[in-house]
Amino acid sequence: MKNWFRLPMLAIQIVGLLAFTQSLKAQTLRKATFELKNEITVQVPDGAKRVRVWTALPQDDPAQEIKNLKIDAPYPYRVELDSEGSKVLFIEGDALKAKELKIVTSFVLTRWEVRSGVDAKQAKPLSDADRARLAHYLQPNKHVIIDEDIRKLALQIVGNEQNPVLAARKLYDWLLENVEYWVKDPKNKKASPVGSTTYCLTSRTGNCTDFESLWTSFARSIGIPTQIVYGSFLKPDLMGQDQDQSYHCWAEFYAPGLGWIPHDVAVADLYAGEFPVNNDNEKLVRLTTADGTYGPNPEKVNYYFGNLDERRVVWSRNRDLIFNPRQDGEPVNALPKAYVEIDGKEHPETKGWVRKLTFRQVN
Repeated sequence: MKNWFRLPMLAIQIVGLLAFTQSLKAQTLRKATFELKNEITVQVPDGAKRVRVWTALPQDDPAQEIKNLKIDAPYPYRVELDSEGSKVLFIEGDALKAKELKIVTSFVLTRWEVRSGVDAKQAKPLSDADRARLAHYLQPNKHVIIDEDIRKLALQIVGNEQNPVLAARKLYDWLLENVEYWVKDPKNKKASPVGSTTYCLTSRTGNCTDFESLWTSFARSIGIPTQIVYGSFLKPDLMGQDQDQSYHCWAEFYAPGLGWIPHDVAVADLYAGEFPVNNDNEKLVRLTTADGTYGPNPEKVNYYFGNLDERRVVWSRNRDLIFNPRQDGEPVNALPKAYVEIDGKEHPETKGWVRKLTFRQVN
């Protein structure tokens, strides 16, 4: 085992944000093309009468192009929009006719790197009109809490900063200093099952959804419109493997003069300083980032504020989702994979259904 010590945030910021922005402008955007197969397999319990399935689809997104979309399902299906405007595949059928049903979606994805520039000089303070127009992205969710304690801490972090880019970067840096991704120490840390502001702030650990829930709570509490994007990484170690790619999420915040800006503070945490790497965590850490790298890298920390790699796909946006047709249960926390109801009751993942996402890179 190698004994490492965490670097101070000052070292992380060696590559200044403005200098880093200028270096990106001179570079060509990377891109990659993948063939993906997304499989949802539902186990139908004895005596069940009706099954309804809402499955995430690859979304229309400026950074990705979808071709040759094919859907193989045991029942008639249709594509609808959820309450956040994401496309969702809906299937409804007679559960008495099968003990298991499988929905397979395949497509070709071309994904471009995102480089927003995050030029703070071009950003303007948020006006009252901006906040009114984007009010939806300033509201709390069930697990994305906004209260006086959250707002007080967020204001302490950003101080008097009115520039939304610089304020967002202060929140980003605070998480990197104060929260540790659970995979660094899996024996002693874990993620919440729902992506929780409260859990992340209290335990100072979590997964990508916990990180982004806390960051989003901070940002929204001080008037920075924010949304959470759910997708999957396409990790080189898993290419061609008969193994699920799981899911990943990141955030986008709005800055007048620049528009929507992405960041991935959870992945940045794997580059934000030294930590022990051993048999307990090495594989988990390697499979948490897009390219399998990790360890102190100030340039990567700066990169993931405002920029995204090309090895990912977008499935859906935001939380507390209402589907069309509406589900019988409560608003769905998020849709990185699927949501299933049998006879009007939620059919849980793992016990009731599983997802497998496989891929290969074609160029």
